[in-house]
Amino acid sequence: MERFPLRLRRLLTRLGGDTRGVTLVEFGFVLGPLCLLLLGGLDLGYQSYLRSVVQGALDDVSRSGSMETPDFNCEGESMQAQIRCAIETRSNVVARNATYTISTRNFYDFSGVGRSEKLVTDYNDNGQYDEGDCWEDLNNDGFYDVVAGRDGVGGADDIVFYEVTVRMPRLVPMRGLFGTREEYSITARSAIRNQPYARQVAPPTTCG
Repeated sequence: MERFPLRLRRLLTRLGGDTRGVTLVEFGFVLGPLCLLLLGGLDLGYQSYLRSVVQGALDDVSRSGSMETPDFNCEGESMQAQIRCAIETRSNVVARNATYTISTRNFYDFSGVGRSEKLVTDYNDNGQYDEGDCWEDLNNDGFYDVVAGRDGVGGADDIVFYEVTVRMPRLVPMRGLFGTREEYSITARSAIRNQPYARQVAPPTTCG
């Protein structure tokens, strides 16, 4: 009965001094965090690359759209359809199985982008529209619009604001690892003035 503890102590002593396989054990501890770090870096890198490709495609299409007779090398019954086709064609190499949301609005000048219609008269000088004030009716609908702009690419010298949102499944299953969304959501924007191929149509002044 006394030999067993002695043998056990000797065995433990011998095992404690045996360093064979330590590298494999240490690598096992490091492997998990290392894989997470590599996958996270790959995901962020791909997301950055996707953003760059979408923005580049939009910049290219918006420059073509600023011409009087743009050529997108795409089929479509309307200008909007051709713009969508051109952006998707230029992005699909990277953005596979993606869905696109594309909007185009045009403005009289850069100062109107993202703002309400411009007040011409502000009788009580409060900086906002009140009944009786006059404004530049950009879309000529007879109503003061808090969100200015007209749909489409407009005409000569108009400012066109493009916004494209691309959603596609993530390259790696990051949601299960980090709790992030299951898809990328990339938004690209561009504002460009159309070429002065004709006289720009000035918005009428309307009073309410």
